[in-house]
Amino acid sequence: MSTAKDLFLISVDPGPGPDVGQGDLSLALAGAELIDLVGAGAVAVDDDRIVPGGPSGPDDRLLAEAEGGLVRQPPYERVEDWLWRRGRDLASAYRTALEGDGELRRRRSGRLPFGPERVEPVDTPARRRAVGRREEGEPVLAALASAVGIGEGRSDEEPGFADEAVTSVVAAVHDAVMELEAVRQRRTIENTAFANIWRGP
Repeated sequence: MSTAKDLFLISVDPGPGPDVGQGDLSLALAGAELIDLVGAGAVAVDDDRIVPGGPSGPDDRLLAEAEGGLVRQPPYERVEDWLWRRGRDLASAYRTALEGDGELRRRRSGRLPFGPERVEPVDTPARRRAVGRREEGEPVLAALASAVGIGEGRSDEEPGFADEAVTSVVAAVHDAVMELEAVRQRRTIENTAFANIWRGP
C-alpha cells in the first residue's frame, strides 16, 4: 500500500471529527504520491521543482500513473503546480480503486434505507496498517493528515523532516490546502453579497 492509500483509508475511518473535504484530500493525496516517488528514487525536489529520476516501476497502479505523468523536460514542474494538476479529482480516483480492491464498502448513514451513502474501510491488513501508522504518529502520514484536518487538526507550524524534499512537499500541501480554503471563503462572501443584492433592502 502507498502513503496515499493509507491517507485515504484513515480519512474515511469513522470517527468523531468532521468529514474531510474532497478538494483538500485530493491535494494531500497528490503530495503523498510525490513523497512516495521521492522515497523510491523516481524523483528529486530541487528548490521547488520536481526533477524526474530513473523509472521506479511501482506495483501500485495509481502511483505508476502518477510517475507516468511527470514532466520530464526542463524547467520541470513546480511542486505546487503538480499538487493542483495531479490532485484534480484524485480523491475520487482513490475511492474507486480502493472499492475495486475490496478495501472500502458503501454504507447508508442513519437508520433509514434511503439515507445518505458513504464509504468506510473494510477491516483488512491494509486498513490495519494505515491505522497503525496513524497511531504510531508516523511523521509523513501525520503531517499530511494534519493538513486536511485529521487528528490534531491543521497546524500553522512548518513541518520538518530529515529529507528536505519531503519537507518541501508537505509544506506545499499545507499551503495549497490553505489557498483552497481562502478560495472557498471568498466564494462564500461573494455569494452572500450577491444574494443580498437580489434580496434588496
